[in-house]
Amino acid sequence: MSRLAAPADVRCRTATPAITAALPASLHPVVRRVLAAREVSPQQLKPGLAHLLPVGELPGVEAVAARLTEARISGERVLVIGDFDADGATATALALTCLRAFGFQQPDFLVPDRFHLGYGLSPAIAELAASRPADQRPQLLLTVDNGITSVDGVRRARELGMEVLITDHHLVGDALPDGALIVNPNLPGSTFGSPALCGVGVAFYVFAAVGRHLAELDLISKDQARETVTDCLDLVALGTVADLVPLDYNNRILVGEGLRRVRAGRARPGIEALFRIAGRDPAQARSADLGFAIAPRLNAAGRLTDMSLGINCLLAPDEAAARQLALQLDALNTERRALQARMQAEASELLAELPAADNASAICLFDERWHEGIVGLVASRLRENTGLPAIAFARATEPGWLRGSARSVPGLHVRDAIAAALITLPAEIAARVRFGGHAMAAGLSMPEVDMPAFRDALDVAVATASGGLQSGPAIVWTDGPLESADLQLQMAETLADHGPWGQGFPEPLFDNEFVIREQRVVGEGHLQLKVQLAAGEPLLAGIAFNCPALPGAPPHRARLVYRLDVNHFRNNRSAQLVVEHLEYV
Repeated sequence: MSRLAAPADVRCRTATPAITAALPASLHPVVRRVLAAREVSPQQLKPGLAHLLPVGELPGVEAVAARLTEARISGERVLVIGDFDADGATATALALTCLRAFGFQQPDFLVPDRFHLGYGLSPAIAELAASRPADQRPQLLLTVDNGITSVDGVRRARELGMEVLITDHHLVGDALPDGALIVNPNLPGSTFGSPALCGVGVAFYVFAAVGRHLAELDLISKDQARETVTDCLDLVALGTVADLVPLDYNNRILVGEGLRRVRAGRARPGIEALFRIAGRDPAQARSADLGFAIAPRLNAAGRLTDMSLGINCLLAPDEAAARQLALQLDALNTERRALQARMQAEASELLAELPAADNASAICLFDERWHEGIVGLVASRLRENTGLPAIAFARATEPGWLRGSARSVPGLHVRDAIAAALITLPAEIAARVRFGGHAMAAGLSMPEVDMPAFRDALDVAVATASGGLQSGPAIVWTDGPLESADLQLQMAETLADHGPWGQGFPEPLFDNEFVIREQRVVGEGHLQLKVQLAAGEPLLAGIAFNCPALPGAPPHRARLVYRLDVNHFRNNRSAQLVVEHLEYV
């Protein structure tokens, strides 16, 4: 059965009458309904940079900006320590762009790979930075999208004579790194209004402050300070959408402004090239393009090889260089998709063979052939297909060790569940497990011989913690039905204009009963439909991605949960239904 046809509890979002009444009556009733259900206020209808939370309110930003200004004046070299996902790559590219434009001496970056050096500013990364030739050795390490838990790495960097500035958005660990200046919206005691700011968003704020400091000293002009940072909003939009942080009002401003620049032809060559390679039109850019077409190609480098390739694409100086790097990223993404498809099929087979799978509280799977850069994607699909928290393991480069990636379900903090499982294990086993993460995702590594004991302990820990978890069919929230007159291109465009939509600010979903008149499988396993709202109504185009043909020949009467989307085909624009859930009625 397709996941589209899996049982679901379809519910309609509602808003209090007061919220609805506060929105202008001039808005289309469907738009008012959608925005009111997301508690949008009248003041948030026209977001712009003038409405961003003030830069100086971000904890630690002024101290880090002042220290970077000192480095610019004294000619100290800054080395950016990045991360191997799209948020880290965009943050690294933003930092390098601004450092170069602001006149810093020989700025450079170093990004760890997930296979050997692992995540963040580790002692090994600090040693690698210090081992550079004397004329390239940095005095300052600037982390982006990492560093808040790098206690040992910061200590080692200081031992080697390098100062550390941390810009991060992740939650604080048991202790803060000693001796580092830190910018983070989630520092203890922070009252910053957007804790959902991601790594590239934090970097944007940092370099906005740096630009202001430099302009106040007449080292650059105010126009250069402003334009250098705002020209990076395409990076901010990409990293914010890719990192799946909630699109609160502040993040919606950042993403919306970045998308406007892409649509206006002002994207950097690397992002423009990624749009073209993905078959997307930058002039029609939406947050969905960033999340489903651009980010996977960028992330493919970090999953399979080295994110330096993705960062260099984002930093490419011209169209020709950007296209060559984008082609390499596209090839890696094709390889990633093939690996993922194979691993997901193998995971389904392993799951079917587990004798106690039907009664399990969590899924833990390992296969000798799996690639450790893809296990997070496999865990996500296992979670979707079973409704249970899932961990997929691959063999690590360290002999005898496994490295896994966990994905959770709403109501279960997976990092805490792992910690609870370890408490119940013998001390010698628990001491060998290394892990970290947050509520919905975590990473961990352990000796292979310890996995069976850990798996059993995790199952008990999840069962104990799952009292608050929802059982039964998944809930699908919609914005109700649409009338025939609203199933048109104009409504699709109007809804798109009131985005950007994304995590925490979901794109509108509607549900109606339709008669399915035609179906055929196209492309790489997508189901193309022709549906009719009622007899005499026009046929509407629909598509259900990654869905096999429905059993039996049409017509079928079905309830569809769908997005009203704009389809661009051969310079023509039309409305189409993107089907997210289907059930016969």
